[in-house]
Amino acid sequence: MQIENDVPEIMERVAALDVGKVEVVVCVRLPAPGRPAAAGDCTVTTMTAVLLALGDWLAGLGVTRVVMEATSD
Repeated sequence: MQIENDVPEIMERVAALDVGKVEVVVCVRLPAPGRPAAAGDCTVTTMTAVLLALGDWLAGLGVTRVVMEATSD
């Protein structure tokens, strides 16, 4: 028997990626003490070196969860 936890989990440092063939649109949400969470976005190419740098950047920001949407033709 599996027991599910219905308590919502709150993530403070998250990123959303919209992945396409040529580019990835990134939106990051970070906590901002004393005010609403700060959000920012950027667009990067899908070149391997750029994607590896994106992963390093997100890790450096302390992002703990990433969600992704991939679109296709």
